[in-house]
Amino acid sequence: MDAEDLKSLQAPLKARYKDDPATALITLSAEGRLDGDGLACSVETGKALVEAGLHPATGGDGTQACSGDMLLQALVACAGVTLGAVATAIGVDVRAGTVKAEGDLDFRGTLGVSKEAPVGFRDIRLHFDLETDADEEKLATLLKLTERYCVVYQTLRAGPPMTVTHRAG
Repeated sequence: MDAEDLKSLQAPLKARYKDDPATALITLSAEGRLDGDGLACSVETGKALVEAGLHPATGGDGTQACSGDMLLQALVACAGVTLGAVATAIGVDVRAGTVKAEGDLDFRGTLGVSKEAPVGFRDIRLHFDLETDADEEKLATLLKLTERYCVVYQTLRAGPPMTVTHRAG
């Protein structure tokens, strides 16, 4: 796909969203099914079923996906797709590359060992290793726009309000 293909693909969407902003608001959702012992949750990704469980640092055996890893994987996927779209739109030729996300967790927090230890990632780093001939200015623009338009990056960075509800039956 080149820049013109991408523009023609997105132009009618952009026009519709500009003319009728309400059509741009879409609710995405995910659902998981709890297993009988309560230590796993199966999530349908649309492409495959993923069973998430405890990380080995919290007592898991490593055979199930860790939701912290899945969060970083979602960031990598979104950043990679966004970078590709931005590169196409601004004419930067990225021949290949890798996207890596790392996050630091102190498992004392989630295990209730220390109230001072945070629950969740305290630091996340996103790194791109790109094969391109783009100059530093173009690369800086590419990365700036990737950060700006990456949904997962911006969501993690901004920390949107969240609510929790329940129903027991």
